[in-house]
Amino acid sequence: MGHALCAALCDRGAVVQGYGRMPEDEKFRDPRVVWSNAVFSDLSALARAVEGQEIVFHLLSSSIPESSNRDPAEDLFANVFPTVKLLDLCRTGDVRKIVFASSGGTVYGIPATIPTPESAPTEPTSAYGINKLAIEKYLALYHRLHGLDYHVLRIANPYGPGQSPFKKQGVVASILYRALSGRALEIWGTGDVTRDFIHVDDVSQAFLDAVRYDGEHRIMNVGSGRGRTINDIVADVQDVLGMPSVEIVRKPARAADVPVSVLDTALIMRTTAWRPRVAWLDGLRNTAAWVRSTYEL
Repeated sequence: MGHALCAALCDRGAVVQGYGRMPEDEKFRDPRVVWSNAVFSDLSALARAVEGQEIVFHLLSSSIPESSNRDPAEDLFANVFPTVKLLDLCRTGDVRKIVFASSGGTVYGIPATIPTPESAPTEPTSAYGINKLAIEKYLALYHRLHGLDYHVLRIANPYGPGQSPFKKQGVVASILYRALSGRALEIWGTGDVTRDFIHVDDVSQAFLDAVRYDGEHRIMNVGSGRGRTINDIVADVQDVLGMPSVEIVRKPARAADVPVSVLDTALIMRTTAWRPRVAWLDGLRNTAAWVRSTYEL
C-alpha cells in the first residue's frame, strides 16, 4: 500500500519522503520518491524523515495477525512504542495531519454485525489488532492533549499490483502467482473464510481523501462492502486466467483468522467523495497482468 500511495501522491505533484524498508529490486522503486531506508525503531532517522513534512501517512507495521500472537510483547514494542515516538515528532514539528492505516479485518474481532460499521464493538483476536486499536487511542490522546490532527482508515483486505505473492498476507497475489506458475494452490481450512477485498488504487484514493476531510468523523472503514470466500477467489482466478482446473492443497485452519470480515462503508461514502471504483474482476485482471510481467510467468 505504501508504494502505491507514494506513486499516487507523486502523480498529483506532491514531494514525497518515504520511510521504511526499501525494496531490494530497483524495479519496485519509484525514482520520484526520496527514501529513508531505516527501521521504525531508528528514532534519529525517523526524526530526519519527519522534519519539514506537512502530512504524515503511517503505514509501517512489522507483523501480521498470525505472527503477532507468538510474541505479543515484542509486537507491542516494535509497533506501538515507535508510533508514540512518531507522534511526539509530529506534534513538535510542523506536521499538519497524520493519517493512520488501521485494520478493518482485525480490530473488530469476530463481528456480531455483517457488514460491520465503525460503531461496532472492538474485540480483536490477535495482538496485531490490539496494537492497531492502541495506536488509534494514542492518536485520539495526542489530538486531545496537543491538537495534532489525525484520521484513521480501518482498511479491509487490500490487493492489487505490487503485492508480494511470497508473504503470509496477500492471498490474491499468492493464488495468482501459484496458478500462473503451475503450482498447487494452498488453502487454509475449508476455504469458506470470508473477506472484504479492496483494490490498492481505491485504498490510495481513500488516503488522499482523508487528507482533505475536515469533518467530525475521525475513524472510517475502507472496503468494498462485499464478502468473498477463498473458494470464490479460486473460482474467479480460474475464470480470469482461463484455467478449467487447478490443484488445491488443504492446510489446517489458522487460529487468528476470524470466519467473516466485511466492512460497512456507508460512513466514508456519505461524508467524502470516496467510492470503491475498481471492479473486482478488473482488479484481478490487472493484478494478474502485473504478476505475470513482474515474475516473467
